[in-house]
Amino acid sequence: MIPSPARDRILDTAFRLFYARGIRAVGVDLIIAESGVAKATFYKHFPAKDALVLAYLDKVDGIWTGQLREAAEAAGPDPAAQLIGVFDALGTACRREGYRGCAFINAAAEAAPGTPVHERTVAHKQAVLGWLRELATGAGADDSDSLARSLALLLDGGLADGALAADPEAARVAKIAAGRLVASALPRGDESGNPVSG
Repeated sequence: MIPSPARDRILDTAFRLFYARGIRAVGVDLIIAESGVAKATFYKHFPAKDALVLAYLDKVDGIWTGQLREAAEAAGPDPAAQLIGVFDALGTACRREGYRGCAFINAAAEAAPGTPVHERTVAHKQAVLGWLRELATGAGADDSDSLARSLALLLDGGLADGALAADPEAARVAKIAAGRLVASALPRGDESGNPVSG
């Protein structure tokens, strides 16, 4: 799709409103009014509200996945360290002004199973899980599927708790728990996760 200032304005407005208020609570008329575009312009770019919701989720995906990968890479080249470093993105997210939890979990709660919006949320979670599985395999985990699933659950729990409890300690505790999960999933070795040679 060719970038357009009007489309960007609509999407930026939807991004702000959907995340702050919820998808169902925000109508097309409000987005049109706040983005300052004509109704015809809105429908030219987004023929239905679901099309806008999917574009919103695509944008969230790009931002959040980028933050997860940056946090992992900042932990260094070792995949085991990256699996723990991922949780630094959680800490950053939970401290952000106006934080309301995971946009994908929020959207899934509002969308009926089998709808394009619900399927998009599932696709995002599966993509994150697949990436964690790749890192777990690279780290030499005994059961990379189980480790990836456990870390994904811990990450989602941390995202939810960050919104519910609004406790900045939650992300720190989640990172410590992630470190223990990773250590227990790797072959017995030294503290770096490298097998001890005899």
